[in-house]
Amino acid sequence: MSELEDHPFGVLFEPMAIGPVTARNRFYQVPHCTGLGHANPKAEVALRAMKAEGGWGVVCTQEVEIHPSSDISPYLEGRMWDDADIPAHRAMTDAVHEHNSLAGIELVHNGHHSANLSTRIPPIGPSHRPTDLYHPVQARAMDKSDIKQLKQWYVDAAKRSRDAGYDIVYVYAGHNMATLMHFLLPRFNDRIDEYGGSLVNRVRLLKETLMDVRDAVGADCGIALRLAVDELMGDGGLQATDEGSEIVTMLADIPDLWDVNVSGWDNDSATARFEPNEGYQEQQTAFVKKLVNKPVVGVGRFTSPSAMVSQINRGVLDFIGAARPSIADPFLPNKILANDLSAIRECIGCNICVSSDNVVAPIRCTQNPTMGEEWRRGWHPEFSIKTKNPEQVLIVGAGPAGLECALQLTRRGYSVMLADAQRDVGGRILNECQLPGLSSYRRVRDYRHQQLSSLPEVDLLLDNQLTAADIIETELAHVFISTGAKWRHDGLGRAHPMGFDTNEYGLPVFTPDDIFAGQALPNHVVVYDDDHYYLGGVMAEHLQNQGHKVTLVTPANCVSAWTEHTLEQHKIQTRLLKLGVSIVTAHSLVQIDQDHVQLNCIYANTPKTIAADAVLMITSRTPVDSVYQELLGLVSERSNKEQVIKTLQKVGDCLAPSTVAAAVYAGHLAARELGTDQAKLMFRRESLQETV
Repeated sequence: MSELEDHPFGVLFEPMAIGPVTARNRFYQVPHCTGLGHANPKAEVALRAMKAEGGWGVVCTQEVEIHPSSDISPYLEGRMWDDADIPAHRAMTDAVHEHNSLAGIELVHNGHHSANLSTRIPPIGPSHRPTDLYHPVQARAMDKSDIKQLKQWYVDAAKRSRDAGYDIVYVYAGHNMATLMHFLLPRFNDRIDEYGGSLVNRVRLLKETLMDVRDAVGADCGIALRLAVDELMGDGGLQATDEGSEIVTMLADIPDLWDVNVSGWDNDSATARFEPNEGYQEQQTAFVKKLVNKPVVGVGRFTSPSAMVSQINRGVLDFIGAARPSIADPFLPNKILANDLSAIRECIGCNICVSSDNVVAPIRCTQNPTMGEEWRRGWHPEFSIKTKNPEQVLIVGAGPAGLECALQLTRRGYSVMLADAQRDVGGRILNECQLPGLSSYRRVRDYRHQQLSSLPEVDLLLDNQLTAADIIETELAHVFISTGAKWRHDGLGRAHPMGFDTNEYGLPVFTPDDIFAGQALPNHVVVYDDDHYYLGGVMAEHLQNQGHKVTLVTPANCVSAWTEHTLEQHKIQTRLLKLGVSIVTAHSLVQIDQDHVQLNCIYANTPKTIAADAVLMITSRTPVDSVYQELLGLVSERSNKEQVIKTLQKVGDCLAPSTVAAAVYAGHLAARELGTDQAKLMFRRESLQETV
């Protein structure tokens, strides 16, 4: 390690022992879901292998079910039910070991968190309780034979994990998603035997399971305990200052590694909108290292090496844990090692990755469009296949799609002319990042702009409104149009697929684009949100903060309904209510009059009237593609001999308005496909006979 003596972040690259195994550095990819799991083993292997290649000293699985009575379907996590599951896991550990990293497996029994929809086994838990997610199913109380079996399931799964090549075996008691955590909590455990009542009794099963797993595989594998030490519920739940610290003290010397966090998942993986700072869990978890003599790993959406070093030097953590930052940039450790900090794709804390698991889809990332595509499309986050014909490409529009497309094209060897009508790059990002809690979104723009600014292959033309004729005159063969989209004024959306008459004599109607353009709104604004992602709620918050009286109306049953998948819906609605925003759910806007709006209940069709001064319409967007349409006409008028443009393609919101993540992905895909046989690039599917 002599070469790291003068490295400003050298402490992060020190080897660290975890029981009988040693990690090559302090970078620890904690267990996180991928939406791939047991159904997509090849994709899962490639994703984890990429983390190891990128420098993570430890790479872990997502939660891995130990028994069919812990079936969390339809969600796709890992499985270690029996020996038939070993080969898929062996492929993962072999791939991780190729890069000299340790492989960890998070074994879990989900208890009443799983409804066992596939296996149809009645769920089990410490006491009779309904299962999560409003399934009409209850978990039955475990008897002594069930408890004995549970411990044996853990031992059996641990042995299979060792045989599959895992270096670290987890016992999981976190996120309110595991039987072992349910036993700890009085609200779920009302037993009167030796496994209920006092804290010593409620900890008993976790302690016995840890010791059994340690006895079974501890000579070969590091034993990790993932424990939520605080639920952020005050007296209503586990607290670090109370039973959380007592539990740690009771179990201090049993595991080889303490992986500590806060619960539930919405707190542990809080969005940047509600936890903007790195290391935001320190207040709840810092005490653990003072109570144990074993290494401690924790998370906090760390992207800054200075913040990481601070955690180590101040005795808060021994390992820098990461899920989302390792998704945004699998090569973050290697970039820190090379001291190439500007090359880091920093996590923006949007939780689009989390949403993928919640909607049972393969993982994706706003910052890293290659995430989840390592095997399916063969994409590498740092490298692209070089073109054999390094021509110049014109991209019109420097929003998320245009910036990503330009960056990837230059990496492939093309030169790029990137034009935008605005005086700065970023498109929608420049506007949205100014709204409450969304400042981290600017990282999407900043990373790409910084990378492009250092490349001589890029000619950036700002404040330049190109016409179709201008584009033809460039005589460039490849043209991508990424001019974005605009919000509609006419209310067309899910509730009104044909739109409706906004009444020329009625209240003035605005859209988010009007606010971004600096238009002043009158006092009382009705925000009509038929988009259901973050913008409706954040616009209401923005206007309320500016002193407006705000009423948010939505046809959904709650505010910003889709953000349930990003773990923040309840936080958004709580914040709006605390700010004084009036909320009307389950009502559709049907008419705009001179001094009020008329609503209808979506269930009873009963009317409701609200006095207002203006309406902010957030329903759907229309692609801004006039240049593309005009260009298409000009191109079609020319003969084949006159034809210059070989590629003319809309990209991102200009083609189909969607999320920022979708725009970045679209730009990346367009760049990867240019000059290739697109048919061969259709992603591979997992099957008995692999497609080529």
